[in-house]
Amino acid sequence: MFSDELNRYLKQTRDLYGDELFIELDLPQNTESSREVNSPFKQSDFASNLKSFNKDIQNCQKCSLGQSRTNFVFGVGDPKASLLLVGDSPDGEDDSKGKPFQGESGVLLDKILAAIDRSRKKGAYICNIIKCKPPGSRDPNTEEIAQCVPYLFHQINLIKPKLIVALGRVAGMTLLNVDKELKSMRGVLYDYHEIPLIVTYHPAALIKNHNWKPETWKDFKWIRSILDA
Repeated sequence: MFSDELNRYLKQTRDLYGDELFIELDLPQNTESSREVNSPFKQSDFASNLKSFNKDIQNCQKCSLGQSRTNFVFGVGDPKASLLLVGDSPDGEDDSKGKPFQGESGVLLDKILAAIDRSRKKGAYICNIIKCKPPGSRDPNTEEIAQCVPYLFHQINLIKPKLIVALGRVAGMTLLNVDKELKSMRGVLYDYHEIPLIVTYHPAALIKNHNWKPETWKDFKWIRSILDA
């Protein structure tokens, strides 16, 4: 049994990071509180379950992205997930299929989740700061975020995750209400309205820069240790 688990672990690690084996003995232990004091999660005028909530808001036109989108990208995963992963915005494939992380970055994210014994079906939920694709490949702007982020807050309230992981700089800055580089947000366990939060690299960034994969693997081993505690 142990040999089978070890072989599976090594195969997943090779698929994700190549032939090098990265071992991290000292995981980050820093903690920091987010700037906000009052919890934004409770939205009494929203539906009390994810399925109904999605149905209620999928025709949203609060910002101009509602007119240009192909599909509203609500989120996917286990509604009782202990791990909530939050990216920045849908890309073209997400917009086409109506689900987050559908392209190459999604394939990589699924492999990372499998390596910590989670998946979209069990233990993890995946969504974005905003629900509609911005034009081109630009980041969401402040108006789009302001209109859409209450939906994310209510998803957090319904899922009640044990840990939130912000994928990339935009997600990290938005959730923590800061203006920092990603490298300065990593390695810190934030108290986000009494929910632990970690910031790590977006899978799309790992595809462009393989040198960040070892650091991401370090983060996800830390993530697994928190979830399994």
